[in-house]
Amino acid sequence: MGKLDKRRKEILRAIIQSHIDLNVPIGSMLITKRYPIGLSPATIRNTMAKLEEMGYITQPHTSAGRVPTEKGYKFYINTLMEERLLSFNFDLSKKLSSRLTIIRKDMNSLIKEAAKTLSSFSQYLAIATPLKTDNILLKRIKFIKYENKQILAVIISEEGVIKDKIIELDKIYSQKHLDSASHYLNSKFSGLTIKKVREKIAYQLYKEKSVCDQLIANLLYLCKDIVPLENDDLSLNSLSGTSNLTDFATMKQIKAILKAIEDKRFMLKLLNQISESQGTRVFVGMENIFPAMRELSMVVSTYNNKKFASGAIGIIGPTRMNYEKMIPIVDHTAKALTQILSESL
Repeated sequence: MGKLDKRRKEILRAIIQSHIDLNVPIGSMLITKRYPIGLSPATIRNTMAKLEEMGYITQPHTSAGRVPTEKGYKFYINTLMEERLLSFNFDLSKKLSSRLTIIRKDMNSLIKEAAKTLSSFSQYLAIATPLKTDNILLKRIKFIKYENKQILAVIISEEGVIKDKIIELDKIYSQKHLDSASHYLNSKFSGLTIKKVREKIAYQLYKEKSVCDQLIANLLYLCKDIVPLENDDLSLNSLSGTSNLTDFATMKQIKAILKAIEDKRFMLKLLNQISESQGTRVFVGMENIFPAMRELSMVVSTYNNKKFASGAIGIIGPTRMNYEKMIPIVDHTAKALTQILSESL
């Protein structure tokens, strides 16, 4: 129903920003007090009626003010991003980068700490997916004697540890035997992508009769459960700030959020949407991803190591979150992660 002219855009922005700030339905008198628009309350009311017809705002109760709809929020966010109206806080970004640089450890710890830091800065729930491992190059597999028949199996890439697991063998082996087996498997797998390692393990198991050493045969069999699968990439690497949920979500929404995060189908839907475009994206009202989360929004950005792998990090908060502030925080966190991961290659 027509495009928004300058007046309608100005009033719509004023309604949305006021609702974000105050969390109440917004009336014409409030807009005249908060913004020097230079229009009478009657003119603003007429414009608000048009905006409601167009689906950008709605009136929750008779004689009440208006609140933004999902369509209104999407317009507002697109305007912020297109016109670069985002409030970039240099002091905040400097603190964020400093904290991430200080805590750089192995890859998984860094991503978990990044989510924790993002939650701390945003005061919302922060989520992070791990770097997709399929194209990561394997550096080595290491087996460490633990106790009795148990050993610790560690898979290491150029970026650090990507998987470790306690496994149990058929009998007790010395560390010397384990080192020998590691050396043999590394000679077969080192330098291959994780995807190729999976394929080669499957082939070696098919040809198992050609493997003379029983220890190596056993480890090959167990390795198929250690090497990360594609479906592992659908799980969250980190979830931080659940204590913040009570500040903006009902108990019903909190249950829906936690249920969605545990649901790999949800994560698949989410990651598919994120992968459609690089950079920072905003999902306003997440009903199309998970119906019970329709009153929540997510700001998410992709990060990578500029070589083989990429993941995503973001926040989940109320639809009326301060996008002007939150979008730059998420964007900067992803960029800082990319920089640190790239420098460690």
